[in-house]
Amino acid sequence: MDKRAVNLLYKSLSEILKIRNCELLKTDIVKRDFYSYSQEPFHPIQGRSPKWTSLEDSVKAVRSGDTVFVHSAAATPTPLLGALADHGKKSSLKNVTVCHIHIEGKAAHLDPECEGIFRDNSFFIGANVRGAVNEGRADCVPIFLSEIPLLFKRGIVPIDVALIQVSPPDKHGFCSMGVSVDVSRMAVQCAKYIIGQVNPQMPRTFGDGIIHMSHFDAMVEHDAPMHVRHTTKMTDVEKTIGELIAENLVDNGATLQMGIGNIPDSVLAALKDHKDLGIHSEMFSDGVVDLVEAGCVTNHHKKVLPGKIVGSFCIGSKKLYDFLDNNPFVLMGDVQWVNYSPIIAQNPKVTAINSCIEVDLTGQVAADSIGTRMYSGFGGQVDFLRGAAICPEAGKPILALPATTKRGESKIVPVLKEGDLS
Repeated sequence: MDKRAVNLLYKSLSEILKIRNCELLKTDIVKRDFYSYSQEPFHPIQGRSPKWTSLEDSVKAVRSGDTVFVHSAAATPTPLLGALADHGKKSSLKNVTVCHIHIEGKAAHLDPECEGIFRDNSFFIGANVRGAVNEGRADCVPIFLSEIPLLFKRGIVPIDVALIQVSPPDKHGFCSMGVSVDVSRMAVQCAKYIIGQVNPQMPRTFGDGIIHMSHFDAMVEHDAPMHVRHTTKMTDVEKTIGELIAENLVDNGATLQMGIGNIPDSVLAALKDHKDLGIHSEMFSDGVVDLVEAGCVTNHHKKVLPGKIVGSFCIGSKKLYDFLDNNPFVLMGDVQWVNYSPIIAQNPKVTAINSCIEVDLTGQVAADSIGTRMYSGFGGQVDFLRGAAICPEAGKPILALPATTKRGESKIVPVLKEGDLS
């Protein structure tokens, strides 16, 4: 090929690339047309403010075929979710996907009359959607909690609309995602349209959950108590398990992660004589507040954010939420780094305390399903078990369970049930 032909080919390829780059740029602008130049929630977008509106009007942006993300756990914006269900029925929407990790309250979009309008897709299953998942009326994705934000970032699960509950804007226009930062921060960064339910009772927390109001397209005022955790009475067996773990496996100066349930709660209740404990956990509840008040939690020896309690989401009682509100002792972080095993392992004596459903004689554990019946999903348990296992300074991954069910059936079995997820 002569020099002239090479130059022509180079020029043609350059023009093609220019056109392609323009197309990509246009696509990006269409996708994120409400951002001037930053997707960073901390960044105030000059000259932009949300429309303050009603619940009913705020969700009219949702159309057939959209994917809607719902804020997690105690931060679940249940009134917005109810308004979404009503909008779907009134507007005869079709094939709207509602995705989330564990949500609280009534899941109105799963009512029988919403069949064909909404399809729920859980990345971690709560009690309010568990029946629908196991009946085949809803879906679930088995995935580690730390990896869920990648689904949004990579466009595998594109978010059209995000329903988020936040604290009121401060004098600078910043809101807080409060008790649930988890995967919700990335959902906000990737959503094309963001609706904020503004609740004065949402605790204002520090860390990655700060978002400027200019990132919202619509805001709705709703003053109501936060969702609280409903606990069952702790059994004598669970108390004994907690005491055994606390006395024999938790060292002074350990960095703790606790799952949710009576066994992790019983361990926390038995740690009142321990010293210099640290907290780096995907979630925590009232038991941590009790340890702080007893002087047991100092976070002094932690390597990752020493001196601070690190969490990603919280659910508990009003006592917990009052403790979290405007408390710089607590940092709520993006689950991508909070649950990243190599980061977890940097802390000393990482002690991950979780419960499970069944264990067989080879040591295989089922923690996510009962046979083929989905119970929860992977969540962050494995993230922290790995982090504790690779911790170079006396890490301890702990899985505990009573020997029998409430009906007297053994939880220690020769082989796991067919379909068990470990």
